[in-house]
Amino acid sequence: MSGRLHGRRAIVTGAGSGIGAAVAAKLLADGAEVFTADVQGDVDFTADLTRDAVNTRLVAEAVEAMGGLDTVVPCAGVSAFHPLEGHDDAYFLRVLDVNLIAVFRLVREATPHLKAHGAGRIVTIGSTTSSYGDEGLCAYAASKHAVLGFTKSVAAELGPFGVTATCVQPGAIATPMTAPAFEQMPEYQTFWENKAPLRRLGRPEDIADVVAFLCSKAARFVSGHGLWVDGGAMGRH
Repeated sequence: MSGRLHGRRAIVTGAGSGIGAAVAAKLLADGAEVFTADVQGDVDFTADLTRDAVNTRLVAEAVEAMGGLDTVVPCAGVSAFHPLEGHDDAYFLRVLDVNLIAVFRLVREATPHLKAHGAGRIVTIGSTTSSYGDEGLCAYAASKHAVLGFTKSVAAELGPFGVTATCVQPGAIATPMTAPAFEQMPEYQTFWENKAPLRRLGRPEDIADVVAFLCSKAARFVSGHGLWVDGGAMGRH
């Protein structure tokens, strides 16, 4: 197998659908070995990643299956519209568990392997809401702001070991997760299509291509920041 990611051994979570599935497929197409995980779907490892011990087992099984680990791409995420008034604690905490705490736990467990490799890669999935807020998304925006901050801190801490950490910040992407919102509020979809100078919603493959670049040797000096992948929408914020 050849390709720009030949020799890379990656964990991709949230790989059962949407952005995670597209990322896993792209890394494979570019020559990497990929160990996939999700709560459901056609993946190598099926489990609720919000449980601490699960991430320990995920990393151990991935290392055993691939003979090592040098790349981590946590794509699992949840989101839904909830106005602040009447927003219950349980949903807010669930969003933080999936979008932030599970990312922290996976990266923590993978860190010894990434450091040992000498050129490890961490690519987290934030959002344009990592930089800006949006009504009805206080839990989601809080989690994605935190993911960006976490990624920057990890980049600073692990940089001396040759590990890069970057945060891809998608804009409005057509995925199974966003489909219900666009179906219920077609005007919301139209708003984002018009806001982006490229005049369309993003596709999972648009994000996957950027993730693959950040995992490659070409991105060896790119670390510690977020990258909007939004068709230019936030440039017109």
